[in-house]
Amino acid sequence: QVHLVESGGGLVQTGGSLRLSCAFSGGNFSLYSIGWFRQPPGKGREFVGIITWKDAATYYGDIEKGRFIFDRDNAKSTAYLQMISLKPEDTAVYFCAAAEGISGAHDYEYAAWGQGTQVTVSS
Repeated sequence: QVHLVESGGGLVQTGGSLRLSCAFSGGNFSLYSIGWFRQPPGKGREFVGIITWKDAATYYGDIEKGRFIFDRDNAKSTAYLQMISLKPEDTAVYFCAAAEGISGAHDYEYAAWGQGTQVTVSS
């Protein structure tokens, strides 16, 4: 059974950076695409983007692409979300999710989810 654990969240000032990690276990990480979602306070969950399994291609949701960078290390079974130039509107609980093969922007496409990590950006 696939298990995901996010880490790296915290409190940061506007303009700061954070790198979130998503540690994967219970399967062959190299065969899974990793999606990132976030849920701002009082709002629904939204798709941030995905890094695919096959060639680590990245696709972004409706966000500023230059501020969010996806990466993965198959040897460590870990995916990363690097966030730069953070803004207060980036405040949210961030989740990673795993899907075998290619997946998309809908949360029902993902078989496993992490518990989430809180990111708070102060103004």
